[in-house]
Amino acid sequence: MTLSHFWRAAQDPERVMQIDISHWQGNDQHHRTELVTVEEPLEIRINGQSLAIVMRTPGHDAELAMGFLFSEGVIHDAAQVLRIENALDEDGLPLVNVLNIQLSQLSSNGHPGFERHFAVSSSCGLCGKQSISDLLLATSPLEPDALQLPIALFYTLADRLREQQTVFTATGGLHAAGLFGLNGELQLVREDIGRHNAVDKLVGYGLLQHIQPYREHILLVSGRTSFEILQKALLARIPCVVAISAPSSLAIELAEKSGITLLGFLRERSLNVYTHPERLI
Repeated sequence: MTLSHFWRAAQDPERVMQIDISHWQGNDQHHRTELVTVEEPLEIRINGQSLAIVMRTPGHDAELAMGFLFSEGVIHDAAQVLRIENALDEDGLPLVNVLNIQLSQLSSNGHPGFERHFAVSSSCGLCGKQSISDLLLATSPLEPDALQLPIALFYTLADRLREQQTVFTATGGLHAAGLFGLNGELQLVREDIGRHNAVDKLVGYGLLQHIQPYREHILLVSGRTSFEILQKALLARIPCVVAISAPSSLAIELAEKSGITLLGFLRERSLNVYTHPERLI
């Protein structure tokens, strides 16, 4: 880690904290300061009622909430959101780590009364082949397109993403998701202790800025790809998903059925193509 990365990360107390540790090198003990990633709960309320508690790295919380609600089917359009605000306590003071989302209406498959009050860990998600069938009943596969993506373009993506991972460089404790244009230009990056959270923040940004769907974009995730990552990509209409690591079997099955080109094990000059290779040249 360079001094500039250390300095930039140390100036971000919301996402990074310094702790004193004991470090051993062989039989030699040393005391030093380390930077670690912050993990805190975020409570999401809808019209004043608690819906979910998400374990996340603070920062871009409005984006995270929007992406989460969109992925969960609580909203289907940014126009349903009237405002996003900090919830207030009995004295009218802002509550830490609590967001209240004022909605005009719920989606048809939303959760009136919010009987489904749930906690979400930084690595959880849905499982099961039935989830694919249920998702494709509610969301149509991607429309056929004429995208032609040079294979050499993908070999540059990982380095471009890593250059923007300030907190990961300082702590080694964050996942990242990057949104690229079809020319390989990195347009947006989000870091979080949860892989799904990082993607939700990208999706939420698009909703808040009214630039979604992402039909002409590539999603790169720093770890593996799971069913949940592909689910979010499909809802955001992203045609190509790339991962540094491996996909799961359900991720491959969903990508195949939904029309998403799925790549994995991206290295300096190699990668695996799991579905819809017709977009690659």
